[in-house]
Amino acid sequence: MDIAVLLLSMCLFFAIGMPIAYALALSSLVGALWIDLPIGAVMQQFASGVGKVSMLTIPFFVLAGAIMAEGGMAKRLVDFAAVLVGFTRIRGGLSQVNILATTIMSGISGSSVADTSAIGSVMIPQMADKGYPRVFATNVTISASLQAIIVPPSHNSVIYSLATGGVVSITSLFLAGVLPGLLLGFSLMVLCLFYAYRDKHPKGEPVPIRQAAKMLGDAMWGIITLAIVLGGILTGVFTPIEAGAVACVWAFFVTMFIYRDYKWSELPLLVYKTLQTVAMVLTLVATASCFGYVAALMQMPAKMTEFFVAISSNKYVLLMWLNIMLLVLGTALDLAPLLLICTPILLPVVKSFGIDPVHFGIVMLLNLGIGLLTPPVGTTLFVGCAIGKVSVDEVMRGIWPFYYVMFTVLMIVTYIPWLSLALPRAFGF
Repeated sequence: MDIAVLLLSMCLFFAIGMPIAYALALSSLVGALWIDLPIGAVMQQFASGVGKVSMLTIPFFVLAGAIMAEGGMAKRLVDFAAVLVGFTRIRGGLSQVNILATTIMSGISGSSVADTSAIGSVMIPQMADKGYPRVFATNVTISASLQAIIVPPSHNSVIYSLATGGVVSITSLFLAGVLPGLLLGFSLMVLCLFYAYRDKHPKGEPVPIRQAAKMLGDAMWGIITLAIVLGGILTGVFTPIEAGAVACVWAFFVTMFIYRDYKWSELPLLVYKTLQTVAMVLTLVATASCFGYVAALMQMPAKMTEFFVAISSNKYVLLMWLNIMLLVLGTALDLAPLLLICTPILLPVVKSFGIDPVHFGIVMLLNLGIGLLTPPVGTTLFVGCAIGKVSVDEVMRGIWPFYYVMFTVLMIVTYIPWLSLALPRAFGF
């Protein structure tokens, strides 16, 4: 009965349109009052939820990604990808450029919405001008941006690490997302290649050597960001927090002094937008911490474990049910709140079945990331439609082949843990 009161109050607040953070806070208070828990204990949990030093990772990476995404990096990465693809003269070259540029951008921005906005604003008009259907160009862009959910420096990997209470390190999650992210990008490239030959898309155009050398040189300044983040962490020079801070300084230097596409007068607005994003995330973390605390006192994780054990003691069956549940939840709520709500509840369940928390984190991120491409709460989907100047209905009619690819990759990652665990184990995490 205790758990029913907590969940029903949360669902009621969601149903009346209350913001997610407020709904979590109020449902936590309702649950606390129901079990006679002092309100002061809930308030203490609210404060301690955002009192961890590791929380600093979020604002640093959000700011670094925003600077690089809006400071001319997207266009230079598109040029870089065009050089690589152009030499092959492959049919459907622009769709391959789109995916490759997004793959690189994902390792800089850490956000699928930022990738869709930055790469889409460059690539979708280009593809439309060359004869590609706008719906197809939009679907390529939003599907490829799913990589940013799992590859470093994914903001959502940081949130999952925080939601585990530090059980899973940020570095191990960064490493775990590399191979699944590359697999997703490669799979989408194969799908686009099929469409290119079936629908006779134009071939990629080679870039003159002198122009190609300039494009590669320009793009390298941004790609160095990847080396700073991953190289610094893996060599032990930086912690993830310090890597985020250094990435901010480097992004600022490259954008304002090397590329110089961004105006100094626009910086305050960029910082303001970043502060809005960070404030939203930190509020969600604080309120979700309260919710998880009350749920733990009600023994919700233990009861969830008993429930799934009653269904089956096979971990592969459990993973199937969790995939279905997370895919459904991902269509109804945004990614970050679901990570914060579900992780403390489901983590004890998967650990009792012998599933590695790092592996489960990547599976969870992929599931909920697909939700960003589905209505009614598909943030990435809506941003892509706005940039591509197409309706959601048009995109949904053409996105199913991309869904099949994403689901196939999800199943491979779910049932082949090696893909997620190989790099963390190789580096001793």
